[in-house]
Order: sequence, then C-alpha cells, then structure tokens
Amino acid sequence: QVELVESGGGLVQPGGSLRLSCVASGIIFSTNAMGWYRQAPGKERELVARIRTDGTITYGESVKGRFTISRDNAKNMVYLQMSSPKPEDTAVYYCNARLLRGAFILADSWGLGTQVTVSS
Repeated sequence: QVELVESGGGLVQPGGSLRLSCVASGIIFSTNAMGWYRQAPGKERELVARIRTDGTITYGESVKGRFTISRDNAKNMVYLQMSSPKPEDTAVYYCNARLLRGAFILADSWGLGTQVTVSS
C-alpha cells in the first residue's frame, strides 16, 4: 500500500522560509518521479516542482528562483524548500509519486496535503 505523508506546513511570513517534507512508503522510491503540487481555494491543482529519477527538475513558472526541490533516495524523502514566499503561494501542498515509462504514467500516488499560509 502506497503512502505519502507530508509535513512542515504552517504559517509563514512573506519573505520568510519554510521547508516541506514528504516521506514515502510502499513504493520503490528511486524509480519514481517525485513532485509537489498545490491547490488554492477556487483554483485547479498546479505543479510546483518535480524531480525525476535522473535528477531532472521542473519548476512551475510562479516559483522559479524561489523554491527548491530535492530528494533523498536513501530516506525515501522529497523536500520543498520555500524561500521568499508570497501570499499567493498560500495553498494546500500535495506530495506526488509518479511511476513513468517514457511518457506513460504507470502509477500515480498522492499524499493528503499540508496547508501553507503566507501572511503577515
């Protein structure tokens, strides 16, 4: 049974910093692309950052230069370092594990999410 558990969310001031963590179980972690998505009230879920098995990283346009994704395959962990957050970064952040074969998604798993609120 796949389980993704996020932690580290909370209230952060604009311009501060916050680190989200996600621990995965029930998957062969090193074979999965890992990502962070977010969903704000009334908006669609959007990609924040993704790191593939070969280390290739993709960032959403709105977070480029501010957020950093990393993974630790030995610990089955993926992290999102949020620097200089803005109020518009307020959302529920979800951890995602995706098993890919080329362009095909073989399996897709999600955590329950962690709330991040950026406010002074």
